[in-house]
Amino acid sequence: MAMAEEANLDLVEVAPGANPPVCKILDFGKFLYEQAKRDRVARKQQKTVEVKEIRLRPKTNAHHRSFKVRDARRWIEEGMKVKVRIRFQGREITYPEIGRKLLADVAQDLSDIAIVEQQPGMEGRTMLMVLAPGKQAESA
Repeated sequence: MAMAEEANLDLVEVAPGANPPVCKILDFGKFLYEQAKRDRVARKQQKTVEVKEIRLRPKTNAHHRSFKVRDARRWIEEGMKVKVRIRFQGREITYPEIGRKLLADVAQDLSDIAIVEQQPGMEGRTMLMVLAPGKQAESA
Protein backbone atom coordinates (compact mmCIF):
# COMPACT_ATOMS: atom_id res chain seq x y z
CA MET A 1 0.00 0.00 0.00
CA ALA A 2 2.94 2.28 0.71
CA MET A 3 4.29 1.69 -2.83
CA ALA A 4 0.89 2.57 -4.32
CA GLU A 5 0.62 5.76 -2.26
CA GLU A 6 4.17 6.70 -3.21
CA ALA A 7 3.36 6.26 -6.95
CA ASN A 8 0.07 8.14 -6.43
CA LEU A 9 -1.88 5.14 -7.84
CA ASP A 10 -4.41 2.62 -6.54
CA LEU A 11 -3.77 -0.87 -5.17
CA VAL A 12 -6.26 -3.18 -6.93
CA GLU A 13 -6.90 -6.80 -5.91
CA VAL A 14 -6.82 -8.77 -9.19
CA ALA A 15 -7.29 -12.37 -8.00
CA PRO A 16 -8.76 -12.52 -4.48
CA GLY A 17 -9.15 -16.33 -4.62
CA ALA A 18 -5.45 -17.01 -5.21
CA ASN A 19 -3.12 -17.95 -2.38
CA PRO A 20 -1.65 -15.39 -1.67
CA PRO A 21 -4.11 -12.81 -3.16
CA VAL A 22 -2.75 -11.03 -6.25
CA CYS A 23 -2.72 -7.21 -6.32
CA LYS A 24 -1.66 -4.63 -8.92
CA ILE A 25 -0.66 -1.01 -8.64
CA LEU A 26 -2.53 0.98 -11.30
CA ASP A 27 -4.79 3.96 -11.96
CA PHE A 28 -8.21 2.41 -11.27
CA GLY A 29 -10.22 5.10 -13.11
CA LYS A 30 -8.11 4.64 -16.25
CA PHE A 31 -8.45 0.86 -15.92
CA LEU A 32 -12.27 1.07 -15.76
CA TYR A 33 -12.34 3.46 -18.74
CA GLU A 34 -10.19 1.16 -20.90
CA GLN A 35 -12.26 -1.87 -19.91
CA ALA A 36 -15.50 -0.08 -20.89
CA LYS A 37 -13.88 0.94 -24.18
CA ARG A 38 -12.91 -2.70 -24.92
CA ASP A 39 -16.47 -3.83 -24.11
CA ARG A 40 -17.94 -1.23 -26.51
CA VAL A 41 -15.66 -2.36 -29.35
CA ALA A 42 -16.49 -6.03 -28.70
CA ARG A 43 -20.23 -5.28 -28.76
CA LYS A 44 -19.88 -3.34 -32.00
CA GLN A 45 -18.00 -6.17 -33.70
CA GLN A 46 -20.41 -8.82 -32.46
CA LYS A 47 -22.48 -10.34 -35.27
CA THR A 48 -26.19 -10.50 -34.50
CA VAL A 49 -28.18 -13.14 -36.33
CA GLU A 50 -31.50 -11.80 -37.50
CA VAL A 51 -34.45 -14.19 -37.76
CA LYS A 52 -37.05 -13.53 -40.45
CA GLU A 53 -40.36 -15.33 -40.69
CA ILE A 54 -42.66 -16.49 -43.47
CA ARG A 55 -46.21 -17.51 -42.64
CA LEU A 56 -48.22 -20.02 -44.62
CA ARG A 57 -51.54 -21.82 -44.32
CA PRO A 58 -52.25 -25.45 -45.20
CA LYS A 59 -54.36 -24.21 -48.14
CA THR A 60 -51.57 -22.03 -49.59
CA ASN A 61 -51.13 -23.01 -53.22
CA ALA A 62 -47.80 -23.58 -54.97
CA HIS A 63 -47.84 -20.22 -56.78
CA HIS A 64 -48.20 -18.18 -53.58
CA ARG A 65 -45.72 -20.42 -51.76
CA SER A 66 -43.12 -19.65 -54.45
CA PHE A 67 -43.27 -15.93 -53.58
CA LYS A 68 -42.62 -16.72 -49.92
CA VAL A 69 -39.80 -19.13 -50.78
CA ARG A 70 -38.20 -16.47 -52.99
CA ASP A 71 -38.16 -14.04 -50.03
CA ALA A 72 -36.76 -16.73 -47.75
CA ARG A 73 -34.01 -17.51 -50.32
CA ARG A 74 -33.00 -13.84 -50.42
CA TRP A 75 -32.86 -13.63 -46.61
CA ILE A 76 -30.83 -16.84 -46.27
CA GLU A 77 -28.36 -15.57 -48.89
CA GLU A 78 -27.96 -12.42 -46.75
CA GLY A 79 -27.04 -14.67 -43.80
CA MET A 80 -30.30 -14.51 -41.85
CA LYS A 81 -32.21 -17.42 -40.36
CA VAL A 82 -35.78 -18.03 -41.54
CA LYS A 83 -38.71 -19.34 -39.51
CA VAL A 84 -41.38 -21.03 -41.58
CA ARG A 85 -44.68 -21.03 -39.71
CA ILE A 86 -47.88 -22.80 -40.77
CA ARG A 87 -50.98 -21.51 -39.01
CA PHE A 88 -53.89 -23.92 -38.71
CA GLN A 89 -57.42 -22.54 -38.42
CA GLY A 90 -60.56 -24.38 -37.40
CA ARG A 91 -60.56 -28.06 -38.31
CA GLU A 92 -57.34 -27.82 -40.32
CA ILE A 93 -55.53 -28.83 -37.12
CA THR A 94 -56.81 -32.40 -37.57
CA TYR A 95 -54.55 -32.79 -40.65
CA PRO A 96 -51.02 -31.92 -39.47
CA GLU A 97 -49.55 -34.11 -42.24
CA ILE A 98 -50.57 -31.43 -44.77
CA GLY A 99 -48.49 -28.89 -42.85
CA ARG A 100 -45.54 -31.29 -42.60
CA LYS A 101 -45.63 -31.87 -46.35
CA LEU A 102 -45.75 -28.12 -46.99
CA LEU A 103 -42.74 -27.55 -44.72
CA ALA A 104 -40.89 -30.44 -46.38
CA ASP A 105 -41.56 -28.84 -49.78
CA VAL A 106 -40.19 -25.48 -48.58
CA ALA A 107 -37.10 -27.19 -47.11
CA GLN A 108 -36.60 -29.06 -50.40
CA ASP A 109 -36.89 -25.82 -52.42
CA LEU A 110 -34.20 -24.20 -50.25
CA SER A 111 -32.01 -27.30 -49.72
CA ASP A 112 -29.28 -25.94 -52.04
CA ILE A 113 -28.52 -22.98 -49.73
CA ALA A 114 -30.10 -23.81 -46.35
CA ILE A 115 -30.12 -26.50 -43.72
CA VAL A 116 -33.01 -27.36 -41.39
CA GLU A 117 -31.88 -26.13 -37.98
CA GLN A 118 -35.08 -27.04 -36.16
CA GLN A 119 -37.26 -29.87 -37.43
CA PRO A 120 -41.01 -29.18 -37.89
CA GLY A 121 -42.89 -29.26 -34.61
CA MET A 122 -46.26 -28.19 -33.28
CA GLU A 123 -46.61 -25.17 -30.99
CA GLY A 124 -50.28 -24.78 -30.23
CA ARG A 125 -52.13 -24.19 -33.51
CA THR A 126 -48.95 -23.52 -35.48
CA MET A 127 -46.28 -25.77 -36.94
CA LEU A 128 -42.79 -24.28 -36.98
CA MET A 129 -39.51 -25.04 -38.74
CA VAL A 130 -36.27 -23.00 -38.66
CA LEU A 131 -33.89 -22.82 -41.64
CA ALA A 132 -30.31 -21.58 -41.32
CA PRO A 133 -27.80 -20.68 -44.02
CA GLY A 134 -25.95 -23.76 -45.26
CA LYS A 135 -22.35 -24.22 -46.43
CA GLN A 136 -22.90 -22.76 -49.91
CA ALA A 137 -24.49 -19.56 -48.58
CA GLU A 138 -21.63 -18.95 -46.10
CA SER A 139 -18.88 -19.39 -48.71
CA ALA A 140 -20.57 -17.16 -51.30
